Amino acid sequence: ARIVELLRIGPEDRVLEIGPGPGAITGIIHERGPAEFRLIEKDSYWAAHHAELERPAPAVQVLNADALAFPWESLEGPWKIISNLPYNVGSPLMWDIVSRTPDLTRAVFMVQKEVADRMQVGPGTKDYGALSLAVQYYASPYIVANVPPNCFIPRPNVGSAVIRLTRYQEPPVQVKDPKLMFKLIRASFNQRRKTLQNGLNNSPEISFSKEEITKAIESLGVSPSVRGEALSLEQFAQLANYFVQ
Repeated sequence: ARIVELLRIGPEDRVLEIGPGPGAITGIIHERGPAEFRLIEKDSYWAAHHAELERPAPAVQVLNADALAFPWESLEGPWKIISNLPYNVGSPLMWDIVSRTPDLTRAVFMVQKEVADRMQVGPGTKDYGALSLAVQYYASPYIVANVPPNCFIPRPNVGSAVIRLTRYQEPPVQVKDPKLMFKLIRASFNQRRKTLQNGLNNSPEISFSKEEITKAIESLGVSPSVRGEALSLEQFAQLANYFVQ
């Protein structure tokens, strides 16, 4: 119930839940009476279970599908998304949701504590990476609660956390080509031990020459031997903007 409250569901809202399973939070969401309510459930047994339940309005639309293959771009209008995410797919699924859902307004997820930490840390920390930058470009992340292993049966080997993402109306940095910026980000973190210059130069996604890459990095006022983990979101935006002047 506390997790659902964080979503702030109103009568005009569209809500999507990923992986409802037996429906621990599904019923609570339904009681809040959103205008539209959809479920994405990979397990055909639980998908059929929810499809067969007779609930009063609003009707629940059930999609028996893998969220990792879901066309997030197809969600028209503002949406709120909630899930106790499967921990083995938390990072890639989070990337897809925040970067590809056109009108995501708010999201609440329970994820592995390590993944939650990764979403809100800054440059120079061991957890800082591509996911940190993707989330922080699109939304303001806030860890609402830490959930220790003894809250679960069976007890897992890792801690969990509930994180709330509030979508920015305008990104915190100005970048002319966000797709290029995220290509640069991915290339910078694919091989963390490499310098930024080598990471970009070796990436099949980056078509610029080594000389162009060197000049672009130097335009930030840093050495080409710097590692990607030292750059802020603003610096990655500046790097991308250099290439599209």
